[in-house]
Amino acid sequence: MPDTRRSYPAAMIFLHWAMLLLLVGVYGAIELREFFPKGSDIREGFKAWHFMLGLSVLTLALVRVAVRVSHRAPPITPQPPALQQWASKAVHLALYGLMIGMPLAGWAILSARGAPVPFFGLELPPILPSNKPLAGQIKEIHETAGTIGYWLIGLHAAAALAHHYLWKDDTLRRMLPGKRSQG
Repeated sequence: MPDTRRSYPAAMIFLHWAMLLLLVGVYGAIELREFFPKGSDIREGFKAWHFMLGLSVLTLALVRVAVRVSHRAPPITPQPPALQQWASKAVHLALYGLMIGMPLAGWAILSARGAPVPFFGLELPPILPSNKPLAGQIKEIHETAGTIGYWLIGLHAAAALAHHYLWKDDTLRRMLPGKRSQG
């Protein structure tokens, strides 16, 4: 039986937009900390929020993977060229790598520093033994990947807008909240 759904399931739409809000929080917290002196309470607070929201991204990303595996994406109408489909899969894979890898790297950095890993009133166990040189190496990778993340998120948003306004397909509409279209 052909798939006639025109929108993603509500759970996937919710997870998509919730992830966007979390990522805004993660990036916002780490960027806003720069406006405050090193060691200040507010700077440390922004860093703690960065860690906690980052670990929330990991949690939500794992839920998204489970939901994504159990629900096929609705077809795009009209179907894009093969190269666009390949590029879409590559960018989505990179975004999932970012959403899972970045929080794990952050957790590894704190662990290797011997620092506490805060998570909304809890302290998570370290995933690496204390090793400050390793923490510095992971931090460099984490920061580079964070910059790549800005570009990936921007590319994802630009592609959605291009599909909607230039190619006039239903790529963006499939992920918008609201009334579900079934065929």
